[in-house]
Amino acid sequence: MRTAFFFYFDATRIAFQSIFAHKLRSFLTLIGIIIGVASVVLVGAAISGLNTYVLHIVTKQLGANTFYVTRVGSVGRLTDEEWDKMVRRNKKIEWPEMRFVKSACQSCEEVGAEQFDRSDLKHEGEELFGTQIIGATSEMADIKSMTIVEGRFFTQYEVDHANYVCVIGNDIKEKFFPLSDPIGKTLRIKEAPFTIIGIEEKLGSMFGSSMDNKIYIPLTAHRHLFERAGGFGIRGSAPSREEFPGVIDEVRMLMRAFRGLTPEKEDTFAILDTAALDTQVGQFTGAIAMVVTPITLISLVVGGIVVMNIMLVSVTERTFEIGLRKAVGARSKQILAQFLIESSALAALGGLFGLILAAALSWVISVTTPIPMTITVPYVLLSLLVSGSIGMIFGIYPAYKASKLDPIIALTKN
Repeated sequence: MRTAFFFYFDATRIAFQSIFAHKLRSFLTLIGIIIGVASVVLVGAAISGLNTYVLHIVTKQLGANTFYVTRVGSVGRLTDEEWDKMVRRNKKIEWPEMRFVKSACQSCEEVGAEQFDRSDLKHEGEELFGTQIIGATSEMADIKSMTIVEGRFFTQYEVDHANYVCVIGNDIKEKFFPLSDPIGKTLRIKEAPFTIIGIEEKLGSMFGSSMDNKIYIPLTAHRHLFERAGGFGIRGSAPSREEFPGVIDEVRMLMRAFRGLTPEKEDTFAILDTAALDTQVGQFTGAIAMVVTPITLISLVVGGIVVMNIMLVSVTERTFEIGLRKAVGARSKQILAQFLIESSALAALGGLFGLILAAALSWVISVTTPIPMTITVPYVLLSLLVSGSIGMIFGIYPAYKASKLDPIIALTKN
C-alpha cells in the first residue's frame, strides 16, 4: 500500500513536471479541452438562467401561485380539432360565476376578473401602437403582486361605478409624459377620457416584446368601452405553493357545481395555472439541453484527439527515459499508469481552466444581458467527468505504446 502510494505520487509529480516543462505546447494542447468544458458549462448556465428568467417574468406578469379560469385555453398546444371542440362546448364566464367562486372558495387567497383588448393611443401629437388594455377588478393588484411606484390601483367603488380611471405601464409614461408627472392627467382610450391614478413599476421585455405597453382600467369600464356583451376570465391566487394544487381542485369543483356538470361530463371551461407554465418551461429548456449539450461535448472529443497526439509525441521524445526506467526494474503496467496519469492530468488542467473561463464569461453575460447565468453543479460535474474520461481514454494508446517499448531498443535510440 505504501509503495503504491509513493509510486502514484511520483508519477503525478513527473506528469506535472512534463506538462510545465513545455508550457506553450501544453497550453495549445489544452485549448480544445478548455473550449469544450467552457462550452458545456456555459450551455448549462444559459439553460438554467433562461429557465429562471422566464419563470421570473411569468411571475411578474401573472403573479405567484395564480390561476386563470377562461372559456377556452390551454398551456400546451391545441390542435384545430381540439380548439373547435372547446369553442363549441365551453360557455362564457359571467359575473355570477365570478362572485360565486369568490365567495365560496375557502382556500383561495384572492379572486378577481379581467379581460384583454388592444388599442392604439394618441396624446398631444404622440402615438403608441398596440397597447394592451386590461379590464380588471380591484383585487388584481394583489393577485398579480403588482408594484405601483406612483399613485394607487383603483378601488372596488370605482369598479362598481365604472369610473374612467387607469393605471399605466412604464411605456405609456415614457412616451407621453417623459418630463412630467402623469398622475391626475387625462389620457384618451378610444376617445374616452381616463384619469391616470397610478403607474406600475417597469417590468422590461421578454424575448424582445415589451411588458410595459399596457393600461389597467376597471373591468366595468372596459366592457362599456369595448362593447363586450359578456365573457371574461377569473383570475385568483393561492396563499402558498404548497396549497396551490388544493386551490385548483376547489375552483374546478366550484365551477362544475355552478354549471351543474355531472361526474361523467367534461369541464365546460379551462383552468390555466402558473404551475403548469413552470412545467412547460422546464420541458422546453430540458429539450434544448438534450439537443445542445451533446453537440458541445463534441468539442471535448476533439480536445481528446489533440491530447492523444501530444502524448504520442511525448512517448517518442521520452523513449530513452522509458528504456532507462524499464532497465532499472519498472514494469510495463507502471509505465502505462505513468502516461495515463499524465494524460489525465493534462485533461484535468484543461477542465479547470475551462471552468474559470466559463465563470468569467457567465459573469460578463449576466452583467450585459437581462438573462441570469446560473452555473449548476450537474453541468460542472458532467464537463469534468467527460474531460477526465477523455484524457484517460485518449491516453490509453500512447500509454500502451510506451509500456510495450523494448528497453534495449529504447536505450539505443538516445
